[in-house]
Amino acid sequence: MHGRVKVRTTEEERERKKKEQALKVRAYRAAMGRIQKKREAGELDSEMLTLTVQILQRNPDVSTLWNIRRECVLEKLSKLKEEVEDEEEKPAQEEPVGDKPPVKEDKAHSIFTCELDLTEQCLMVNPKSYSAWHHRCWTLEQDPRADWQRELQLCNKYLKYDERNFHTWDYRRYVTAKAAVPAAQELDFCTEKIKVNFSNYSSWHHRSLLLPELYPNEQRDRPMSEEKLQQELEMVLTAAFTDPNDSSAWFYQRWLLGSGAQLDRAPRVAAFRLESQGAVLALDRPYPDLKQLKTELTGGEQKVELQSWLPVDSSGTSWKCQQSLDYQRNTIYSLKLCDQEVNLSPLPGPEDGAFYFAPPHAAASCSKELLAELQTQLQSCLDLLEFEPDSKWTLLTSALLMRAIEVSANHEKSLAHLAKLEKVDALREGYYKDLAARWTLEYELAKWPQAAGFPRNFTLAEDVLLASLPYGQYFVIADELNLSIKLREQLGDSVPITFADLKVKGDF
Repeated sequence: MHGRVKVRTTEEERERKKKEQALKVRAYRAAMGRIQKKREAGELDSEMLTLTVQILQRNPDVSTLWNIRRECVLEKLSKLKEEVEDEEEKPAQEEPVGDKPPVKEDKAHSIFTCELDLTEQCLMVNPKSYSAWHHRCWTLEQDPRADWQRELQLCNKYLKYDERNFHTWDYRRYVTAKAAVPAAQELDFCTEKIKVNFSNYSSWHHRSLLLPELYPNEQRDRPMSEEKLQQELEMVLTAAFTDPNDSSAWFYQRWLLGSGAQLDRAPRVAAFRLESQGAVLALDRPYPDLKQLKTELTGGEQKVELQSWLPVDSSGTSWKCQQSLDYQRNTIYSLKLCDQEVNLSPLPGPEDGAFYFAPPHAAASCSKELLAELQTQLQSCLDLLEFEPDSKWTLLTSALLMRAIEVSANHEKSLAHLAKLEKVDALREGYYKDLAARWTLEYELAKWPQAAGFPRNFTLAEDVLLASLPYGQYFVIADELNLSIKLREQLGDSVPITFADLKVKGDF
């Protein structure tokens, strides 16, 4: 049967691959053994570079070999520097003609070019190799003649191969910073990529980093200015409705509906209670050591810096001060933490003391124009739910829109959506329960200042059941938490410590 290709049997094919794998393993071990011996002997020469290339071109993720290459490059540069110094000690020769760079720079640049060429080859093998991307960044940082525009074009090239490769997007952010690419130009690039493919997580994320820079919000309660936010909401709704089952646009819309508060800012005062025996302070976010922040109490003519802070629990949000304070009736007190200063109110009742309380904001205020856009988007989501009642992203987004429009009026409806999501998306049942607990506490804490006994007592209705108790630090100013027996059993050890608990323990 001449002219026909022999088709290997399954057993023959398996045996052939086994032999090929054995040869590869043998070659790899031999090369690695040789590399280790040369490294121990301090032989960071051209042979070492050749040996590492043979392995890296097949497997770019061997970080040890990239480290060795960096050692070799630094060794080459050191020898090149010595050669130049030796040349400088010789009689002066003619200077380079015209704009031609010195020989030293040419040789050094050729070393860096070789490394960049290798990383390109390796990235064609594995475009998501952390080690290869890191080595490329390192090489460019060493090269004073790095061509950042060329790197930008390289990013464009790789994003054509895989427009969602987050490694390339991370590298692009690094390159655009070095090349001083205007943020507006990058935003246009993102827009074009999203138009090509709505399901581009990395491009949406890149966009979220650019917009706050280009369109800042002065109140910092939104990710960007309201006018731009409205435009982004219109755009992302189109993307989300194009494919309701794709999560990328829904994630971006959720970010748009969230708070624009900066995570790197100093913590703010959430609640504070002052008595002669000491004080307790709750922060809106964890902080490892309150002693590092200046906390100053002012009342009348006295000004005291509070220093004896100890954590109430392991959360880093609740702190107690064991410093004795000379509290005086009919004196207006204020507390200053970093750049925030708040006025204290007298405690109701016969006991001396003062307090401050600022409930967590469930939603930021918005203009009429933005409110109208949010209501339009909510109605669009509700219309979609009539056709696809189990669409999890539409259920979640509609609940978020309700809270962005009016928390109090839509509280029960938004919780009903979360309850349905627990069944529709059972794998994330715990997440929805925790989110429901968070929303419930935000709602209840907002009502607390109008409740009887505030701030000494906090009461949750018996029918309120929570999977967890977020915002526990806010209760540190209370004497008593009135929770149902069932809820206390469900929460167990996570019930927060109150001011009364601290006094019982003798800490004041």
